[in-house]
Amino acid sequence: MSDNPADPVEAFKKVMEKGGEAQKDLARQFSSFQTDAMQNYFTMLKGMSFYNAMFKTTVQSGGRISIPEAERQALDIEDGDLVQVIVIPIERKKRKEG
Repeated sequence: MSDNPADPVEAFKKVMEKGGEAQKDLARQFSSFQTDAMQNYFTMLKGMSFYNAMFKTTVQSGGRISIPEAERQALDIEDGDLVQVIVIPIERKKRKEG
């Protein structure tokens, strides 16, 4: 084998080596990004589960909803406290046609 930089076989080998290293670097970076994303996701879920409650309730007249007593006690929610609500409709009540 030749160490001549003009040798096309040697040039091809060097390009292939550099390409392989670039692929390894990309795989390492992607793996690190994926690990960080999963850790952030689990941290978010953990935070949501410690200070939150999930329950189903019915919308009352005027759009009012009630927080069940057990959840109010567990989260120490009192009259006048400000809470954040995320609404996910489960099913619509069928309206009577008439």
